[in-house]
Amino acid sequence: MLYRPLGNSGLEVSALCLGTMTWGEQNTEAEAFEQMDYALSQGINFFDTAEMYPIPASASTYTATETILGDWFSKRKIRKKIILATKVGGNGVQWMHGGTDINRVTITASVEGSLKRLKTDYIDLYQLHWPNRGSYHFGQLWNYKIKKSSNEHERENFIEVLETLQSLITQGKIRYIGLSNETAWGTMQYLNLAQTRALPRIQSIQNEYNLLYRLHEGDMMEISLRENVGLLAWSPLAAGLLTGKYAQGARPKNTRWANQKKFNQRDTPQAHAAVDRYIKIAREHNMSPAQLSLAFVLSRPFVTSAIIGATSMEQLRENIGSIDKVLSQSAAHEIAAVWRDFPMPF
Repeated sequence: MLYRPLGNSGLEVSALCLGTMTWGEQNTEAEAFEQMDYALSQGINFFDTAEMYPIPASASTYTATETILGDWFSKRKIRKKIILATKVGGNGVQWMHGGTDINRVTITASVEGSLKRLKTDYIDLYQLHWPNRGSYHFGQLWNYKIKKSSNEHERENFIEVLETLQSLITQGKIRYIGLSNETAWGTMQYLNLAQTRALPRIQSIQNEYNLLYRLHEGDMMEISLRENVGLLAWSPLAAGLLTGKYAQGARPKNTRWANQKKFNQRDTPQAHAAVDRYIKIAREHNMSPAQLSLAFVLSRPFVTSAIIGATSMEQLRENIGSIDKVLSQSAAHEIAAVWRDFPMPF
């Protein structure tokens, strides 16, 4: 396993992070335990979850994933071996914090709830799941209709959030903080306020990134590199699309696409055409499509860790096996050619 620094925290996290969002929905507790046991045996020391999980999110399953993790910690007695990341949910979800913004009240309640469910005294990396003001993530096309008068309101909220997180760090309930589904402007606001007001510094940002979705390569890439706020890449396999399992209209039973009821922004002719070419590249370079996709993400200098999720042990073994795959210069050139033809397929 490879290990990389988590921002300026001093922590070294595995380059592959075990994602958990299927546990309690597509996976049982027993299956989740098997995944965690295997991941740990392969050197993965970084687990990522959220109070909102599992996905698809619902009022009936909300928090179930953290509970499964907590049961595993309680039974295995190895909490200190894991760098644990979780998230506070934002607005727009009525059954989570009443659908309110991330603020002092929601953060405080969220941390207490997560600690109880996770059966731990502390959280290593505490992340804001998405910004209050909206963003271009989750397949959205943000209209950016911003009133200039809102800047002061945003700034006040950022300060409140950082001050609340500082209090929780002082209490020993969380160690470090990160963002998720955030923009370049929002990230720099948090970094600047941390510096000028001696508040906690953002250590990482968790945004979608994969062969089909490379928006992080704009201004966010420079922030990640210059400010040492590494990317924790979620959906490095584009929700399974890059494995080829949805080719020719296939929808295997108990997969995310088969279960998904909302609009699927990834299901476009352009995306499928790009995947066909990436699969061809993978086979020519003796990798599975999943391993090519993960090797690409891990080759990027701004990536701290790729968050892998699996519904079967076969998938998990294949994904973890990508750590030994090195992207050749030839494969990188071929990938670049596909990207020129399909720069934004969904």
